[in-house]
Amino acid sequence: MSSTVGKVIHCKAAVAWEAGKPLVIEEVEVAPPQAMEVRVKILVTALCHTDVYFWEAKGQTPVFPRIFGHEAAGIVESVGEGVTELKPGDHVLPVFTGECKECRHCKSEESNMCDLLRINTDRGVMLNDGKSRFSINGKPIYHFVGTSTFSEYTVVHVGCLAKINPAAPLDKVCILSCGISTGLGATLNVAKPPKGSSVAIFGLGAVGLAAAEGARIAGASRIIGVDLNPKRFDEAKKFGITEFVNPKDHHKPVQEVLAEMTDGGVDRSVECTGSINAMISAFECVHDGWGVAVLVGVPNKDDAFKTHPMNFLNEKTLKGTFFGNYKPRSDLPDVVEMYMRKELELEKFITHEVCLSEINKAFDYMLKGESLRCIIRMDG
Repeated sequence: MSSTVGKVIHCKAAVAWEAGKPLVIEEVEVAPPQAMEVRVKILVTALCHTDVYFWEAKGQTPVFPRIFGHEAAGIVESVGEGVTELKPGDHVLPVFTGECKECRHCKSEESNMCDLLRINTDRGVMLNDGKSRFSINGKPIYHFVGTSTFSEYTVVHVGCLAKINPAAPLDKVCILSCGISTGLGATLNVAKPPKGSSVAIFGLGAVGLAAAEGARIAGASRIIGVDLNPKRFDEAKKFGITEFVNPKDHHKPVQEVLAEMTDGGVDRSVECTGSINAMISAFECVHDGWGVAVLVGVPNKDDAFKTHPMNFLNEKTLKGTFFGNYKPRSDLPDVVEMYMRKELELEKFITHEVCLSEINKAFDYMLKGESLRCIIRMDG
């Protein structure tokens, strides 16, 4: 048994004290896990745009001081009361959304939106007692989406941990905790493009490129990338993109451009920008009779989706997805195995690497648009 079980652990963490201000490496106290909780030693984490978005706190509820981070991999250090399926030494991926396995959503084969553990960006405490497991000199430091992986140790609800193959390289599979699985699953689980079909991907950031990777795996013959940044095309080719369309290059709506390119419309489209105009274009560019559009990006709260009802009557289908329709505990281990079988390529998503003391560099890379995923090693 580890000498730390049941005791407070003192470790390093990157703490955000204020919105938009550089993170500070601090020594934090991490309390032992309570009932249905697990304390995890984080070995490697990654920076996702969602961390940056809530760190900037533009338009969201500011919750500070806070430890961000939600794409990571680690090893179980200790478990709380009632935890039976994980034990110290297990390799795990913490996930921002959970799977309690008891609610209607978890019991449904059609949903991954757990009633108990669905993402909550405003909550900075644990469900068990409404308190934080992080502190500095008795002052609570708040959690982020139940994971807070910018810390050498963190405490997570057992339902938000996927147990994975211990042979999997943690510095690669850690990026499956959020964006890559979201894009990949949007294509493979929701759009489901038939082999030889045409797919349009709106937005060629990390999530969009993961959606393209899904289309490549599915055997799509034409994968058309739609983005306003022409610099992204060369990189997108690595992910299976065969053609590139920049809406700014045309004097007509991009959905009309795509329809002309594909004899009436693409078979599938996946929207990964959050732009309401891109969402409408993604739906209207699919072929009548069988076209399916999948929305992944999160729109602004005041946006409204407007299209003519005839698009539906002409048998175009519009779908939404959350975390690629993957159930974290049940499905993520299988996605890791896809990588282990070399069916899924992850290395090409990882563009930078820093140690924890340099974490602000990762934010700089992301803000400058230079990074898909920056790996942060906790032992540096």
